Amino acid sequence: MAEHLFDEFEAVTSKQWKQQIQYELKGADYNETLVWESPEGIKVKPFYHGDEDTAKLGINTPEKAFAILQHIFVHDVKKSNERALESLNRGAETIRFTIENESVAVEELMQNLPLGDTAYFFYLPFLSIDFVAKINAFGVKNNANFTIQIDPIGQLAKDGNWFDNLENDFQKLNDIASKATTSFLTISSATYQNAGANMVQQLGYTLAHVNEYFNRIKNSNQPITIEVAVGTNYFFEIAKLRALRLLFNTLAKEYNHTFDCHIIATPTKRNKTLYDYNVNMLRTTTECMSAILGGANAVANLPYDSLYHKDNEFGDRIARNQLLVLKHESYFDKVNNPADGAYYIETLTAQLAEKGLLLFKDIEANGGLITQLIEGNIQKKISESAAKEQELFDSGKEVLLGTNKYPNKNDKMKQDLELYPFVKQNPRKTLITPVIEKRLAEKLEQERLAQEA
Repeated sequence: MAEHLFDEFEAVTSKQWKQQIQYELKGADYNETLVWESPEGIKVKPFYHGDEDTAKLGINTPEKAFAILQHIFVHDVKKSNERALESLNRGAETIRFTIENESVAVEELMQNLPLGDTAYFFYLPFLSIDFVAKINAFGVKNNANFTIQIDPIGQLAKDGNWFDNLENDFQKLNDIASKATTSFLTISSATYQNAGANMVQQLGYTLAHVNEYFNRIKNSNQPITIEVAVGTNYFFEIAKLRALRLLFNTLAKEYNHTFDCHIIATPTKRNKTLYDYNVNMLRTTTECMSAILGGANAVANLPYDSLYHKDNEFGDRIARNQLLVLKHESYFDKVNNPADGAYYIETLTAQLAEKGLLLFKDIEANGGLITQLIEGNIQKKISESAAKEQELFDSGKEVLLGTNKYPNKNDKMKQDLELYPFVKQNPRKTLITPVIEKRLAEKLEQERLAQEA
């Protein structure tokens, strides 16, 4: 018989807690003093109680523990193959290849790599029926666990142009859908976050993004991958991922889509800094924790020096080891759905899901995501949200330690830049204004670089 340890204590109601808090405030207003409002319009209370904050959402998070994912950009096939093998030997559990052109030989890229249970993702920033067929054929022949990632809408949002045009892109996607035996669709939701969209916008735009594919792809009953960026608002980010899964499954049912989404989470770039770059490790650690507790299927950490260094073994190893510590020393893989039943997180999840759904319905009522992108409404809303956050950073109300608070004036970076760490200016003709990813600290960092001797 179960022993209820606290049965001997009298229960304290939510009303009693509020009365005691009000007494301790000595006349100060409860709402003005202790309740704060997030950028998403969610009012956060000082405490949550089972009397009024029990939201039973029934979210089914993955039963299998999160996988440690390693991103690899394929420039040199032989070196990429060696790097993938080394990453797997050093703790990575799944690999995501970004392949920039269809000249890459799949057989050479996969040589000596373990197949079977090891999952591989192939992100393609181009659209080729023949190349997808090659990957698919290799996977079938070798009984490999392959997922192809194609996202023409993400291409439009980030680049400003389709791969070809709307009609041809979706014609090719439908051709792929009729032949592929593996998952081939991905939703590049991280673009919205990295550009400054708030969490409700991220959820609403992502759901509308998914809905465009459900409407336009005839055979969409394959698992869909959603790539998300995770920010530093710890509990909100946990709730965001849970709300995303809840919203996806709600929408999928309307289309008789029977697969849960596969969420790949990566720390945001938006709050990462060039100066005092070691603080980036602290930021990515908490962001990875949010991703894991939120139910991400796979987590790909962001190396602390990724802003200014080319891919390097040391940065990759540190990033991978952060996840290994969380998994094997902090035991983040031992409990399924750890946030379930937490009043605060469940309430945040419900509120984010509700607001995200309302935004999605508004987008659909006005023609859908593609129409809204072409008309520029999505870009305008994201820019407004980003400007509000930028103002908070510039005024010091949003703090990035070591950058706009307690900066090390002796820190020099000009000689260490292997990559250009700011928004690149590339004037060209585009169908729409792209959704531009930009970090909060860029202007301040450019000023500091200009002052370096």
